[in-house]
Amino acid sequence: GLELSHCVGTNSLGPVGPWRSGGPCKMKRVRTVFKPEQLERLEQEFLKQQYMVGTERVDLAATLHLTETQVKVWFQNRRIKWRKQSMEQKAAKLSQFGVIQPASADSTDSKDHQEDTVDVEL
Repeated sequence: GLELSHCVGTNSLGPVGPWRSGGPCKMKRVRTVFKPEQLERLEQEFLKQQYMVGTERVDLAATLHLTETQVKVWFQNRRIKWRKQSMEQKAAKLSQFGVIQPASADSTDSKDHQEDTVDVEL
């Protein structure tokens, strides 16, 4: 189910402006904790295909007793992890051959991947 924790922090920036609602309490979603069996099956499916859509996603969610959104977000996060691992492997191979990547590219990639990470539960 949907679990929310209340009053994560207070608004230290002064009074609540017209662009904000809800007062000083912020709602924070609780992170989904997957069972080992669910993770194993999700990983198996990811190895077959990196994108799960439509009825396949609905069926997998039902089989694992998860919501479709949980499965969708897991696949999004797993693709990001896979891309990051691929980039690290490429960098390791290049460094073996003495090819050095510019430092600015590494920091940009890390920032982009971090911003892409999604952890939402409905």
